[in-house]
Amino acid sequence: MSQVNAGGPLSASERLERLAREAIVVTKKAKRHKKSLGGDNFYANKLATLRADATNAFRDLAPTSAGDSSAIAELLEAVFSPTADARKRAAASQELCYNLRTTWRSAAAPKEDEGLFPLSLLAQAKRGYLVSVGRQMNGAYGMNWYDAAFVMMRRLVEISIIEAFEAKGVEGKIKDVAGNYLQLSDLISKALTEPSFTLSRNAKKALPGLRDLGHMSAHGRYFTAQKGDVDAVQSGCRIVVEEFLHHAALL
Repeated sequence: MSQVNAGGPLSASERLERLAREAIVVTKKAKRHKKSLGGDNFYANKLATLRADATNAFRDLAPTSAGDSSAIAELLEAVFSPTADARKRAAASQELCYNLRTTWRSAAAPKEDEGLFPLSLLAQAKRGYLVSVGRQMNGAYGMNWYDAAFVMMRRLVEISIIEAFEAKGVEGKIKDVAGNYLQLSDLISKALTEPSFTLSRNAKKALPGLRDLGHMSAHGRYFTAQKGDVDAVQSGCRIVVEEFLHHAALL
């Protein structure tokens, strides 16, 4: 059996291809040992497990249209059905694998430290909410949801600034008269002039861009973020967040 993406997590399309090939192997062995795929035996149970795993992988595949979904569902039924004719099963598996490598190919599942910010670094801060926001940001970026990635980046920057002010005991400077924390634009303005910690030149340079793009993704009626927009501020995000977390004594 050929291996796909042996160096990391499998994408949905790669998982489905692997499961389809395993199903063919199981059904051939069942026939050789004269076991019914509709009964209660090792081969029938194995095929049922493969079918369940394929159903879950199919949900993650996110086909581009309803027609694609219907076509994949029909092929999956032919491949994993316990009553399918052997020739039809083999033909369906071949067509499924071909289309999974072309029309329906999906990106590999990102590793935890892949994306816009290493989660292992956020985990050092021992703040679960930082890791949660970082995971959503990385996940959105990995799925090409760039506006969502920007919104979560904006939130990560906000949290990091607040952590720094709280650690210095000057959080009152970034609250309104009702005791609520200010919005990102005002948080950044306060951070740039706060004497209790000194920001690097690179952080000062990156903050306005992170503010503006995050604001446009969250509120811009006609703005749609692109991969290049996010990539352009990735290093700035890393610098800013890491620097504020250092000021907060979390790193």
